[in-house]
Amino acid sequence: MAIMMGENGAPNTADLIKDSDAANFATDVIEASKTVPVIVDLWATWCEPCKTLGPTLEKLVVQAAGLVKLVKIDVDANQELAQQLRVQSVPTVFGFKDGQPVDGFAGAQPESEIKVFIERLTGDAKSPIDEALAQADSALEAGDPTTAIGLYAQVLSQDQASSAAVAGLVRCYIATGELEHAREVIDGLEDKTRTDAQVAAAITALELAEQGADSGDVAELTEQVQANENDHQARLELSHALYNAGEVESAFEQLLESFERDRKWDDEAARKQLLKLFEATGHADERVVAARKRLSSIMFS
Repeated sequence: MAIMMGENGAPNTADLIKDSDAANFATDVIEASKTVPVIVDLWATWCEPCKTLGPTLEKLVVQAAGLVKLVKIDVDANQELAQQLRVQSVPTVFGFKDGQPVDGFAGAQPESEIKVFIERLTGDAKSPIDEALAQADSALEAGDPTTAIGLYAQVLSQDQASSAAVAGLVRCYIATGELEHAREVIDGLEDKTRTDAQVAAAITALELAEQGADSGDVAELTEQVQANENDHQARLELSHALYNAGEVESAFEQLLESFERDRKWDDEAARKQLLKLFEATGHADERVVAARKRLSSIMFS
């Protein structure tokens, strides 16, 4: 899936964002919204919040890649139109669909709220970026990280702040064993991006992979545990090796067994490691849900 781009790799914005006025409002907004939703940004040159909101709207409209358009109108140059639209302050934003205003807000809004506003206008439609992310996720889950890397890279070329693409790229490099590349991606992130839930989970997955790279052989560690079932260090190392071999449930089992045998061993190391595995795997994963229930049962028994 190719993401729409203009010349020199820049987003093609010519048909997505335009300045308009009262004379062209019917064409640029009313008629155009019968084909695709149109966001109308009513602004003024003297308005400080407008200087923040405008670029954010443009960025998100470009990312939507054709699912929505943006029309910008200077209220000072179009006072009669502003009165007809009952604009009481700027910035004021309307969402038009099928020739009618269907949503809107006044004042500067955080990017997250504007995304929700656009989602309400576009409904279930997916932008090329969203489709590329979905395809990348599917490729990674299907065991094709090479294809996924290309798709995540396409997304990041459009939206460098896409936490989903960053997290996916890190997981791809983990899957291909390119831990140094994964670490380079993480080390280049801003602190704000690192705190995103998806990115934080990918960082944890990388840390586990790095730990697993130093763990021993699964067969040897299994023999060691069988020889001494209370060798908690061996169980911990075995869980590392199993997890990085893709045997997630078995990795959980070793830590649960260790915690059940001696909850306080090494300052509850087994429980703490389990929580890391849960985060890296994803809290909604059925295997995590089942293991978490068993952990709770052990803790409160």
